[in-house]
Amino acid sequence: MAESITPVIVAARRTPIGTRGRALASLSVGELAGPVIRAALADAATATGAPVAVADALLGNCMGPGGNPGRIAALAAGLDATTPGGTVDRQCGSGLAAIVDAATAIAAGDRRARVAGGVESASTAPVRSVDGVAYDRAPFAPDGWPDPDMPRAAEDLAALDGLTRDRQDAHAARSHARATAAQAAGRFDAELVPVGGAAADDAIGAAAPLLHRLPPLFPGGTLTAGTATRIGDGAAAVILVPGGAPGLALRASAVVGCDPAFPGVGAGPAIHAALDRAGATTADVAAFELVEAFAAQSIAVLARLGLDDDDPRVCADGGALALGHPWGASGAVAVVRLFSRLVRAGAAPGTLGVAAASVGGGMGVAAVFEVVS
Repeated sequence: MAESITPVIVAARRTPIGTRGRALASLSVGELAGPVIRAALADAATATGAPVAVADALLGNCMGPGGNPGRIAALAAGLDATTPGGTVDRQCGSGLAAIVDAATAIAAGDRRARVAGGVESASTAPVRSVDGVAYDRAPFAPDGWPDPDMPRAAEDLAALDGLTRDRQDAHAARSHARATAAQAAGRFDAELVPVGGAAADDAIGAAAPLLHRLPPLFPGGTLTAGTATRIGDGAAAVILVPGGAPGLALRASAVVGCDPAFPGVGAGPAIHAALDRAGATTADVAAFELVEAFAAQSIAVLARLGLDDDDPRVCADGGALALGHPWGASGAVAVVRLFSRLVRAGAAPGTLGVAAASVGGGMGVAAVFEVVS
């Protein structure tokens, strides 16, 4: 029987997240991801004691210009032309899915290091058209299946679960408050790679004073612009090696499907499945990082996990409701945040963390990580 190989994240970096059309609006996917990969590789060399030879660069991306952003970013980072690159599209779970895919290759026996993560430049994403008619997005499901836009799906989920406007406002306000405190305390500093003149996430705290005054997005509804994340530009990358160094080891992962009418709940069953494969429960987890696309969606996932809205383990430094949501990168941002909360913060070996995202079309992706020394 082949020896079991444990993939370990030894370095994790991200750009600041810029609201679409603002600080990072002029940067392409390569210009966003290239500096992040370089910084992560420098950290990995320090962590392992030698430069890391990269076998592949795998990045998540949803709405970019095509041309294989993973390969473009690898070349932009200065990797040798013989280093390939690939791109993963699981929509909002793309960055996390890319990390899981890279780890799976190592676990399967390829002992070479890999770059993985995600990148999205919503500001430079091309306008798509069919027969000359522009459309906002491709379908998430075929004819005959529910295919709501994400705000509509979040509103329907709020109605399904009976989530009030006040409860959603409180959840968004808590995310902003936690992120504001983390930013002031410098807890983002070590993970950030300044790009395009931006050195900090630009959406933190912006919506907080307005939450109770914002009108609903749908007549008679509860969802507002303040309880929906801001679409963002950004990139995140990690370096995975086949064990032998301190970091975050991938213990288990899961990708699941759910009702396309309510895609926001997908992270819930994905987390349950990943924890079951890891032989753990939610009580064993020290840190959760969920991609908070909407307050209603986040609350609904927590309810399906049996967790309170304000569980201090969940997005302890704020989530996407405060930082912003660069679609294809957000799942990787969640892993970078776990790395900071656990490895950079000096958590004891054996400490568990979970990253997860719900996905358009009715899916969820989740991964369980363990601190190793």
